[in-house]
Amino acid sequence: MNYKSKLHDIKAFVFDFDGVMTDGNVWMYADRETVRCGNIKDGYAIQYAVKKGYIIAVISGATSLSINNRMESLGVTRIYTGCASKLETYRRFLEENDLAVSQVLCMGDDIPDYEIMKNCAVAACPADAAEEIKGIAHYISHLGGGMGCVRDVIEQTLRLQGKWFDKDALAW
Repeated sequence: MNYKSKLHDIKAFVFDFDGVMTDGNVWMYADRETVRCGNIKDGYAIQYAVKKGYIIAVISGATSLSINNRMESLGVTRIYTGCASKLETYRRFLEENDLAVSQVLCMGDDIPDYEIMKNCAVAACPADAAEEIKGIAHYISHLGGGMGCVRDVIEQTLRLQGKWFDKDALAW
């Protein structure tokens, strides 16, 4: 079955952070804080999806104030960091938000994302994802992590559902 036919039912997006929303490079400083590089167009798409009523979640093994700060600035409230078991966190997320697996698109890039990607309607990954992840993905973006792959899947979904580029798209 073509992944696009499943996009009609998507109500929530679950993203890994490093390697999906960022290019995977991390600069570490003496105060233990890290700096990551992402894509502003991903940010626009995330805040627009939130505005349109979609549920956005980040499930990451990393812990960093920069993750929380960035996501909160975009209106994302479901931020799960320091996850030893992403699948356990994902199941809790589904339950807390009364979501069926058929309503969720997950995007990950590496082996810790494998289990949640096997348990969603649409499994997507950036172009530079690990081979194991590409092997189970329903859709592989032509864009790499931190290079617009998040916008790619959000825009495809909202366009298909007739919710992209409404009059409210003009304001951040």
